[in-house]
Amino acid sequence: MSQLFSPVSFGPLQLPNRIVIAPMCQYSATDGQANDWHRQHLGQLSQSGAGLLILEATAVLPEGRISWADLGLWDDATEAALAGVIASVKAWSPMPLGVQLAHAGRKASSARPWDGGGGLPATDPNGWTTAAPSALAFNDHPKPEALDLAGIDAIVDAFVAAAQRAERIGLDLIELHAAHGYLLHQFLSPLSNQREDEYGGSLQNRMRLLIRVFDAVREAVSDRISVGVRISASDWVAGGWDIEQTTTLAQILDLRGCNFLHVSSGGLDPRQKIPLEPGYQVPFAQAIKAAKVRMPVIAVGLITDPSQAESILRHGHADAVALARGILYDPRWPWHAAAALGDSITPAPQYLRCEPREARGVFIASKS
Repeated sequence: MSQLFSPVSFGPLQLPNRIVIAPMCQYSATDGQANDWHRQHLGQLSQSGAGLLILEATAVLPEGRISWADLGLWDDATEAALAGVIASVKAWSPMPLGVQLAHAGRKASSARPWDGGGGLPATDPNGWTTAAPSALAFNDHPKPEALDLAGIDAIVDAFVAAAQRAERIGLDLIELHAAHGYLLHQFLSPLSNQREDEYGGSLQNRMRLLIRVFDAVREAVSDRISVGVRISASDWVAGGWDIEQTTTLAQILDLRGCNFLHVSSGGLDPRQKIPLEPGYQVPFAQAIKAAKVRMPVIAVGLITDPSQAESILRHGHADAVALARGILYDPRWPWHAAAALGDSITPAPQYLRCEPREARGVFIASKS
């Protein structure tokens, strides 16, 4: 058996293989509510053969959405809408499903990417006033309001409530979004956090909100739910958040019972200079693994070839690999990876007859 198709555990959650479908925003919700687009989008990905599917960034508050069209999980209406989608997907696929809970902070109130993606002022029909650690704007976005302590408390409570809703509707995993320049990442980075209270200044203070949110969510959901974090390991800007600080945070989260760490990078500062190349973020995952954390580490970023993914795992640079754009382009990537690595996969029985002659042995029938 290849490493890619060997099982792995994210705490209480057992995965049949090490292919993770990373969260990918769809910008297609109505008032935060999931709809038929999400049902068909997630339905096709749930038939891909991956080990885990994590839903897109899902806002814990309306003002925490990246755009007005983002998915949410902040009230009974958004919970009911997503519950229907999850039930539909789970009726036809055994794939574990997770959700990425998020607050966009100063990067909220944006246009959809295909509408330009820029920041919208509160005076725009689709805009609102944003909040952040400090009153520092991101790129062309309007200046946010600095959160006071009551505002921080409300955000922690919102993450907890959304996590409880996620468990109620049958999701198996919660990923806290502390990457890509959104609110929890904004608190971590000295480039966006210039507070002078207990949430700013020292590394310990800048980590305080993420650790508090993690502890509160872990306490609020049952032991059957896997709870982990997605992190940007570097801002790719001098003086910003970096791999050394990330490693310290990883060790702290590990000791607090974090079930996995999903290692990405960037997104906080437009000055970032990222050397895009295959597997460009893998060294960050490798460095965190070298720090001897117990939790599984997920590598992500231009991992497109099965042999590349297998090599990452065999060399111990990560415990799982995540795909995003690549699996949108090729929703059967895990099938093709199994064929390339001489392994096998269990598709839905409705698809068994499509196995190509040259790939005989890749498909195995379900025992159920």
